Amino acid sequence: MMKTHSYLLLSLLLTGCSSSEEPREHLLQGAWVLSKVEYPMGGVETFPVQDMRPLRIYEGDSMMLQCSLTRTASAMVVHQPYLQSNITLINKGGGEYLYLEDDDPRPLTVIDDTTMTIQRSGILFTWHRADEIADEWGEEISAIILSNSQEEETHRFVLSAKERTQANVIHVLIYSTIFSVLLILLIAHIALNNRMEKLRLQLQLQQIREEHDECPQPIRNAIERIENEYFSSQDYQTLQRRIATGLRLKEDDWSSIEEQMKKVYPGFTSQLRMLYPMSELEYQTSLLIKLRIAPTDIAAVLSRDVSTISTVRSRLYKKVFGRKGGAREWDDFILSMGA
Repeated sequence: MMKTHSYLLLSLLLTGCSSSEEPREHLLQGAWVLSKVEYPMGGVETFPVQDMRPLRIYEGDSMMLQCSLTRTASAMVVHQPYLQSNITLINKGGGEYLYLEDDDPRPLTVIDDTTMTIQRSGILFTWHRADEIADEWGEEISAIILSNSQEEETHRFVLSAKERTQANVIHVLIYSTIFSVLLILLIAHIALNNRMEKLRLQLQLQQIREEHDECPQPIRNAIERIENEYFSSQDYQTLQRRIATGLRLKEDDWSSIEEQMKKVYPGFTSQLRMLYPMSELEYQTSLLIKLRIAPTDIAAVLSRDVSTISTVRSRLYKKVFGRKGGAREWDDFILSMGA
């Protein structure tokens, strides 16, 4: 009897070992929604169910489709941006994986069957499974992303589980007509504002160029002397060491940077703000360029990819000058702006 029990126990142990060693096929297959983002300096951003949240759909462990999703009581709205990436998943053991998204490696940790984390540039993204979305709308959402991933125009798609009644159709037609009229008026208003803004910007750029070209040599020499003193000062060396850590700059760091900037280039920040209504990322990138910080270091302290910083600079040049230009051209313009 005891011998029988021993064989049974041994059989169970062998079965358990075999099943634990067998890798789960297509670990990421299905839909995942972003629930939380944790930043290196302690900040946390959450994404409640009723708000717009990033959604990922994995086709096996080889392709990822991404969009933003808003859920309402009767429908789901699929928003841009639509992304499509090739992925590779390498099992390191113990629930740890090396996750490559378009050959960009990132640590991935499986918390349990419904939760995983992916780390990128020191930022931790927590994703939760959304099998109900994959089961009901997976094919439709995938088709939307695949069909519109290259589109630059803004599109939204409503996926409704309820059939529209005749009254709803009439309401939609009425609202669409009103919206079309308002849209035409809005486009006309935007076009007029754009022309006025372009004229203002042209005058601003002309003023900057004239100030730079007409600046007397003694003043240029004085500015150059101030620059040389600053870039060899202890304050600048301290800033360089802080940036060399690669950690995201905090609010206190940006206050210090702006104070140092005003000492060397008193009018620079006001000129920069007047050029274009910049986002925080665009403004901070331009400040660091003026302080001669390398793009790779800018990407690190802003928790962005180097390619993103390059795109920001190119986009700024196009917005300000109204024509295509490279990141280097924006850098040269920023460096040429005087005090």
